[in-house]
Amino acid sequence: QVQLVESGGGLVQAGDSLRLSCTAPGRIFMRSAMAWYRQVQGKEREFVAAIRRSGSGTMYADSVKGRFTVSRDNTKNTAYLQMNMLKPDDSAVYYCAAKSQILTAPLVVEERLYDYWGQGTQVTVSS
Repeated sequence: QVQLVESGGGLVQAGDSLRLSCTAPGRIFMRSAMAWYRQVQGKEREFVAAIRRSGSGTMYADSVKGRFTVSRDNTKNTAYLQMNMLKPDDSAVYYCAAKSQILTAPLVVEERLYDYWGQGTQVTVSS
């Protein structure tokens, strides 16, 4: 079973920064768009950000625009989520996901369209 592995979560204070990482098997990573989602216990999982297979295009939820940056290093089979100016409302379990994508396909928000998922990493932001 393909497994994505997230890391980098933790406990920080409001205004701090964190960088999450997500590593995938090369054969998956190189043909996939990558995305980040988050989920608060008792609530539905929500889209955070996504990046195209080539790294040339990104998409963000309105709630994180200007604070979060998604990127990828195709030489390391790793996607990143740089989170700045963190707020208590950003506290959640963060998941990465991968979706096989042809080069011209647009990014998508619907989680059901993503093929592979990580186990999640907890981010807690104290006020």
